[in-house]
Amino acid sequence: MTSEIKDAREYFRSKYKQIEDLPGIGEATATTLKKAGFSSVEMIASATAKELMTGGLGEETANKVIELARKGFAHAFITGSQLMELRRNQEFLTTGCDSLDELMTREDQVGKPKGLPTESITELVGENGSGKSQLSHQLCVTVQLPKSVGGLEGNALYIDTEQVFTPSRVIQISKRFSDLLGDKKGTKILDGITYAEAYTSDHQAALLAGAEDVIKENNIKLIVIDSLTGNFRAEFLGREMLSSRQQSISEHMHKLMRMAVVFKCVAVVTNQVQADPTPYSGFDPKPIGGHIVGHISHDRIFIRKLKDGKRIAKILKSPFLPEGEAVMHLTDEGMVGERTDAPKSDEI
Repeated sequence: MTSEIKDAREYFRSKYKQIEDLPGIGEATATTLKKAGFSSVEMIASATAKELMTGGLGEETANKVIELARKGFAHAFITGSQLMELRRNQEFLTTGCDSLDELMTREDQVGKPKGLPTESITELVGENGSGKSQLSHQLCVTVQLPKSVGGLEGNALYIDTEQVFTPSRVIQISKRFSDLLGDKKGTKILDGITYAEAYTSDHQAALLAGAEDVIKENNIKLIVIDSLTGNFRAEFLGREMLSSRQQSISEHMHKLMRMAVVFKCVAVVTNQVQADPTPYSGFDPKPIGGHIVGHISHDRIFIRKLKDGKRIAKILKSPFLPEGEAVMHLTDEGMVGERTDAPKSDEI
């Protein structure tokens, strides 16, 4: 049955390669949809009727187009065995930190590289200076590694909302992997990173919505949003705007999720924390975004900063992994596991 599902998908993908091939979409409508961020059959398959209606389609046509597109990129009801067979094609990206890779390893991940899964969102939570951005920089390097050593042989898309991306730091981290990358100086690694700075929450959402062509043309296998909630937190002030903020974040994350699934990418978001003001809470830091962010993210990892470059990564929530912790060290050559041969640095 699994082979039949695969054959059916291949048939529809070959028949409907461009959105203009779908019944009900003419040249004018296709142009409008592309401007709205729907330039491929893949993205239409993952869209809602409401989204396509904003691109000029009527409700009935939108539903028919989505239904047809999904025949090539989705499936309805299947058995658990069929799902297991389909998920055997899921890939994983090494973080470049042995202890964190071990922490993220699933029980059924036998014979596959250890690390972060494709087709899902991994959320890195922590206070300022905990190492979230440092780890994000490192992932931009490891995604370009060969698959035989845990890479995805792809490139990275980095949406920066806090002006923290540092090219020189990427080069510094990449030197640890220079033999595998064939890039002794580390300069070529930057060509594998597509960067965009998001100035507002609307700009942030627009960048992601318009990233489809960038992802396809540049073999993007890692999407990083650093940080996810910063712009939303700054713009939606007060309790009266909380509902609007949560709705906007939800739409943004669902868009990211659909892209990760359609293009088989690793999606990583960093998130800020705030003190919990409730009585007897001890003012423990809590992730921004409330239940919306926590529910949509698949794996939520809290990174706590100690001294001498030491970090503790703790799984706060995951549908596939038990709670656990891993010791990491922030060094000149990136985030590493328990090592004594690399200089530690808290000033990076």
